[in-house]
Amino acid sequence: MTDTTTAPAAAAGTFAIGGDLVVNRLGFGTMQLTGPGVWGEPADHDGAIAVLRRAVELGVNLIDTADAYGPFVTDALIREALHPYADGVAIATKVGFTRQGPNEWIPVGRPEYLRQQTELNLRHLGIDRIDLLQLHRIDKKVPLEDQIGELKTLQDEGKVRHIGLSEVSVDDVKAARAIAEIVSVQNLFNLSDRRAADLLDYSEAEGIAFIPWFPLATGKLAGEGSPLTELAEKHDATPSQLALAWLLHRSPVTLPIPGTKSVEHLEQNVAGAALTLSDDEYAALDALS
Repeated sequence: MTDTTTAPAAAAGTFAIGGDLVVNRLGFGTMQLTGPGVWGEPADHDGAIAVLRRAVELGVNLIDTADAYGPFVTDALIREALHPYADGVAIATKVGFTRQGPNEWIPVGRPEYLRQQTELNLRHLGIDRIDLLQLHRIDKKVPLEDQIGELKTLQDEGKVRHIGLSEVSVDDVKAARAIAEIVSVQNLFNLSDRRAADLLDYSEAEGIAFIPWFPLATGKLAGEGSPLTELAEKHDATPSQLALAWLLHRSPVTLPIPGTKSVEHLEQNVAGAALTLSDDEYAALDALS
């Protein structure tokens, strides 16, 4: 049994992505480790390395990155901080977004581009196989069969263990599953933005991992005197910790990946994995919108 005192992320419980990739349900997203606009190097390189190493020390064993973060800045940071990777540490990455500058993102799903970026991910991360390769965005200009088909070919070649999708609909997932096995989806979902609730429900029914990005967002729900703020004060917690606890409770297939540049904030986030609320309190959070 994992010691949740020394590895508190284990308090979130585990999930087997694709049935065989077992990870603690609280992961870490690396997007915030880049420069402004998810572009360029971090202002504090050593701080970024410290965050990654501390995350693993705390029991986080799902690290989410993408070729587009920087681009390739987070891949290099992960390799510097964690390579050779400890047993049980899974790296999830994404391909299919091009970058032209800060805050600029254009999907490109041409098979040759997806293959190029996958090969570069492998090289930059220093690995022979990607645990979870996600299509960052579906390129509407390229047939889905060509995009998912190329990822399936890479999987057949042994370069990819599992395939996932990002920012998709239920219909998108169903169409992709007709081409290859899809084991995860990564969509915007949090306490204040639940537009992907139907996708989460579908994922739970199908045993697909649901990786909510921007998981700690509370929006206007955390204003002074709000029910969320009052409940956080009652538990000597932060609204973000409650948002994380709600996500973990919402479904057994949720794998939140909160990111941060701060070791202190990281430790605060991971501590939220052990936060337990009553059924009435979870119901109260469910009622917020």
